[in-house]
Amino acid sequence: MKAARDLLPPLVFGAAVLLIWEGVVRLAGVPSVILPAPSAIGERFVHSIPTLSADFLQTIRGVLAGYLIGNATGLLVAILIDRSPFLQRGLLPLGNLVSALPIIGVAPIMVMWFGFDWPSKAAVVVVMTFFPMLVNAAAGLRSAGSMERDLMRTYGAGYGQTLRKLRLPSALPFVFNALKINTTLSLIGAIVAEFFGTPTVGMGFRISTEVGHLSIDMVWATIVVAAVTGSLFYAIVALVERRATFWHASYRAK
Repeated sequence: MKAARDLLPPLVFGAAVLLIWEGVVRLAGVPSVILPAPSAIGERFVHSIPTLSADFLQTIRGVLAGYLIGNATGLLVAILIDRSPFLQRGLLPLGNLVSALPIIGVAPIMVMWFGFDWPSKAAVVVVMTFFPMLVNAAAGLRSAGSMERDLMRTYGAGYGQTLRKLRLPSALPFVFNALKINTTLSLIGAIVAEFFGTPTVGMGFRISTEVGHLSIDMVWATIVVAAVTGSLFYAIVALVERRATFWHASYRAK
């Protein structure tokens, strides 16, 4: 019942926005090449399900591969630099620098290196997700209190035991924060990378191609698929976070 009550306000608000959008477009006679009505977008969506499905499958391969590799590598490197102050002083500033690189500059380089298929999109996603995970995980590993660390040393725990039983659990909220941020970054990265080269399939390819054909309803249909995919991706990670960090103060307070 509580979940249904939580969903009701956004559903009502979303329905109101769509009704207002539909009414404004029809009453004002807005051309479809400027802004199609939601009903036209829905009709195009229904008629283009095979095409949209193929685009989704192509894009999601790069998203998932890059997301898994980027996050796993970022977490492992964070654990490595946690033991080395030298690496920490060298890699973290470099991470902040690379995370500021514009995706529109990185994407064509990756396409040239890895080809036009999904591996080049995965490479872009790895670049975009690696450093948010590195920075957040490194901060999370430092978040364990000094009293807790002293207690582990008093019990004779080595670095590995302290890492497994204290520092990694205390870092989980930071790790999941990076995972949630990277859900949207990975999808954006893969779609933008498809603008610069892909087989004749993919959400980014579809958007760039249909804009050139002035098929704005198809562009919006693809945007709907991307938005729903990103929302579900984020929701899955948030659900896993709630199950894994139920002990955290932010959840106990609720």
